[in-house]
Amino acid sequence: MNKFAITIIVLFSILLISSSLIAENKTVSDTLNTAAVLEKETTEQHDLPSPYMVLPFIILLTMIATGPLFYHHFWETNYPKIAIALGAVTVTYYLVFLQDTHSLIHTAAEYLSFIALLASLFVAAGGIFINIDKKSTPWLNAGILLFGACIANIIGTTGASMLLIRPFIKVNKHRIKPYHIVFFIFLVSNIGGALTPIGDPPLFLGFLRGVEFFWVIQHVWYIWLPTMAVVLVIFLIIDFRNLSESEEEVNYTGKFEFKGGKSVIYLAIIVISVFIDPAVMSWVPSLAPLPIGIREIIMFSVVFLAYQTADDEILKSNEFDFEPIKEVAYLFVGIFATMIPALQLISYEANVLGDRLTPGMFYFATGFLSAFLDNAPTYLNFLSAEMGKFGLNVNDFLEVIKFSELYPIYLSAISVAAVFFGAMTYIGNGPNFMVKSISERAGIKMPSFFGYLIKYALPILLPIYIIIWAIFYYNQV
Repeated sequence: MNKFAITIIVLFSILLISSSLIAENKTVSDTLNTAAVLEKETTEQHDLPSPYMVLPFIILLTMIATGPLFYHHFWETNYPKIAIALGAVTVTYYLVFLQDTHSLIHTAAEYLSFIALLASLFVAAGGIFINIDKKSTPWLNAGILLFGACIANIIGTTGASMLLIRPFIKVNKHRIKPYHIVFFIFLVSNIGGALTPIGDPPLFLGFLRGVEFFWVIQHVWYIWLPTMAVVLVIFLIIDFRNLSESEEEVNYTGKFEFKGGKSVIYLAIIVISVFIDPAVMSWVPSLAPLPIGIREIIMFSVVFLAYQTADDEILKSNEFDFEPIKEVAYLFVGIFATMIPALQLISYEANVLGDRLTPGMFYFATGFLSAFLDNAPTYLNFLSAEMGKFGLNVNDFLEVIKFSELYPIYLSAISVAAVFFGAMTYIGNGPNFMVKSISERAGIKMPSFFGYLIKYALPILLPIYIIIWAIFYYNQV
């Protein structure tokens, strides 16, 4: 319970700091929307940050990549302090030198929405016990991965990842290898959720801006399906090769066991609460100037209630603790803060060069940045640049609908890239780091940041993504 309390204190400390900033700058707070993802761009103009202010983000990213590999003990002990300290450098710069509280408030609201969703899904899924008492086979593993990828479009990539990662590890406990978890991240935590706005945060942002709910599946399914098939085939080839290794003789009952029905109700509440936003439902009250809405309050309430009412035996069977979400909370508060200058500079350049960018360029730009920056604001920045190319306003609901109808190839490019490329690194998407942390606590030696990138993501995913570009976006205008 101490770790739970620490995480909640950290989150609400950020909320209190953000609220005090709002009180100091009422002109900015007037432009706030409680839904961070739909916050209107302020009319107040601020100077662009110095390019040197990208350094805190680069330093943090470098330490995330090298810390566990070269100075493991120091990193494990001090990563919360490092993340917060580097984030504080950026916050101080914006407060003192740019006097831009709007960007900080906007980021605080985005972070609270991000961590509220991840924490609530993490705790709710922790109260569900799934046991598949069957021998691990490549076909069974592929079936679990395919099932997880499909339900990611219903309960989100985070929900599907938290629900299935522990059963997946248990099924393979006698021959578990790092590649099992890597492909789980590829398919369940990322690629799988590309068909609906619920699947991944960037797509939900598009939905809130005006992209119709079923637009994504209509324009992406024929890219999603072969991509899933190719990645699954590669997994099957690797997993069949792994069968040659010895495995303990165990008698299996073939039974499927499911416990924790009330936690399923919590999952349903979380999914429904995603839509409880003034931009979607006009009757939902706004809590401005607070950087939090009814949705986040519901999600944080689920964190508390789901943990308090969870079956102790299920929590014990799942080896549940708060370390994975605590690690994500600390690291991503630093990532969200330090990436503000990078995103603003990228947004500026994208809008300046927008008229010269093709769908293929938008695809790779969105993809590569989504691998290292949060893919949700990256998606929005390039959506704004794409619409600006055609004289349309991303803040106008009707113009977003018009854009999706007239220029679907552009919207498709950033939608696919934002979701697919999130699998390229551990920080590309929120559940990636949580799956890694849960796996490591289960005793699986996961590859380092660079190991994951060089051994798996670059040789497996990048060629597939290049083929997608060549078939669907090359020479498109």
